[in-house]
Amino acid sequence: MDKVKNLLEVNNVEVVYNDIIQVLRGVSLSVPLGKIVALLGTNGAGKTTTLRAISGLLKPENGFIKDGFVHFDEKDITNKLGTHVVKLGAVMVPEGRRVFKHLSVDENIIVGSITRRDGSQNIRKDHEMMYHHFPRLTKIKGRLAGYCSGGEQQMIAIARALMASPKMLMLDEPSLGLAPLLVKEIFENVRHINKELNTTILVVEQNAKIALELADYAYIMESGKIVLEGASKELKDNPDVKEFYMGITQGGGRKSFKEVKSYKRRKRWM
Repeated sequence: MDKVKNLLEVNNVEVVYNDIIQVLRGVSLSVPLGKIVALLGTNGAGKTTTLRAISGLLKPENGFIKDGFVHFDEKDITNKLGTHVVKLGAVMVPEGRRVFKHLSVDENIIVGSITRRDGSQNIRKDHEMMYHHFPRLTKIKGRLAGYCSGGEQQMIAIARALMASPKMLMLDEPSLGLAPLLVKEIFENVRHINKELNTTILVVEQNAKIALELADYAYIMESGKIVLEGASKELKDNPDVKEFYMGITQGGGRKSFKEVKSYKRRKRWM
């Protein structure tokens, strides 16, 4: 990964809420330019907090980066406000979709261009392109977003983020609460966005199987730490990932990496 320029560098970051609750404990990761990186982990592992630390969204939750740093496109964005981070080109699609329910689908998408200063012609071109990437939305342009299905709302949220013309798109649990067929369609959309628009993507997911199929590289989090990383192809075949993360066990159930003897032997994961 070090042969490619890293668009995002997160180095030994510690995040604290309310001055006392430590959530991230020395998290380090990088996202190479033009690649798709997945951040995996169970609920409560610290994935969303990591995205908030990158996106400048910790302050509204009374959190801050206590130690370490975050660099985006060779600029220090540690504890910078979200508006500053978006203007630099790092845009996040939050968990739960959060569309403007009383605006139409088309109005929701156009709202994403509010920070742009590159002219109406470029904005119109990208506006049309969103319907190329999300053809399902073409038939419901005028529908109020609040009356759209969960899958349609997720597509609206991603299209709205893309209208900001980001260098890097961050997706927080895009598969959450969606039917398998819709999840597959959305992840195919994301793959095309990466290839056709050359948009760097950081995706946070609990669904390890589909995320590892999409991503070039992946990190696995537990209890606010990165416990494993590697090329997605390697992680898909890793027996510990299958057994203790993806839940593929002989006896059933799911354990923590910390309960595995081989985990203790592989200190390099930490």
